[in-house]
Amino acid sequence: MILDGQSPEAIAEAVRVLRAGGLVAFPTETVYGLGADASSDMAVAGIFKAKGRPADHPLIVHVAAGMKGTEALSRFAQPLPLFAQKLVQAFWPGPLTLIVTRQPGVGAAAAGGQDTIGLRCPSHPVAQALLEACAEQGVPGVAGPSANRFGRVSPTTAQHVYEEFGDAVPVVDGGACEVGIESTIVDCSRGAPVLLRPGLITRAQIEAACGEKLNDRDVLETPDPRASGTLEAHYAPNAKVRLMDAKALQTGLDVLGANAAHIAVWSRTSLRCRSQRVLQRRMPDDAAASAHQLFAVLREFDAEGVKLIWVETPPDTPEWEGVRDRLQRAAAA
Repeated sequence: MILDGQSPEAIAEAVRVLRAGGLVAFPTETVYGLGADASSDMAVAGIFKAKGRPADHPLIVHVAAGMKGTEALSRFAQPLPLFAQKLVQAFWPGPLTLIVTRQPGVGAAAAGGQDTIGLRCPSHPVAQALLEACAEQGVPGVAGPSANRFGRVSPTTAQHVYEEFGDAVPVVDGGACEVGIESTIVDCSRGAPVLLRPGLITRAQIEAACGEKLNDRDVLETPDPRASGTLEAHYAPNAKVRLMDAKALQTGLDVLGANAAHIAVWSRTSLRCRSQRVLQRRMPDDAAASAHQLFAVLREFDAEGVKLIWVETPPDTPEWEGVRDRLQRAAAA
């Protein structure tokens, strides 16, 4: 069932389902999330079951903006270090998740049993309407991994979610997601900021906002906390993804020639192809535009039944880091 996210009645129905311990898919600016009451371990267990996700792989808890968000922070997290407070001020609401030290006795299932928990305040207006209404009704935060089967391509439209779960999960429709890839994740639980997952917000922006240099993951003596979407293989379509430079792509198409079939190509470079059975889509030259299209393009290729997806490797520049990360994980699956 797809609900109109602009309708107050639809928001009220979604809140009713969440308060009752059920699941609701909802839009954010990044991707659609599969939500449950983060303060209820029983409700959160429904997310792991629906996705087929390991129970020790933590989720991200979404909170409202303003005072409701401040109250949720103190409910789920111990006091934040100064650099984390600066990141909240700079990027919330927005596509940034902070891994922080969890308050004992709350959100254990959402945290995958860890002493840390991921928190985010999304900027999507429909998400905020839902989160504010939830907070008013006693649901301080909504745990919400991407609304897809575990390890598969994230959804960026309500229809994508419906294709995953059908009528089993109501979907609040907020249109196509603006960003298109998941949030940047910064670990703030070990006294220094560490980038765990790149996204739209770049390293330089994070360092400028918090006034500290991001540490490499292997510098700190303590191990990284587990975080959502950081497994080596993730975000994978049914078809096999392979990253290649433009020269290798053209060579592959030339070798296969008119016999090429069951292949899709997503590239910034214009390529020659003698086969009518190869799907070709143009990757934007702009990193943000490519991020917006990425998961929708992979889903389109899957729907066409291709066996191989050849992707031109994104540039090795900071603004492309999030797109490179998602494609590398998709190719590793």
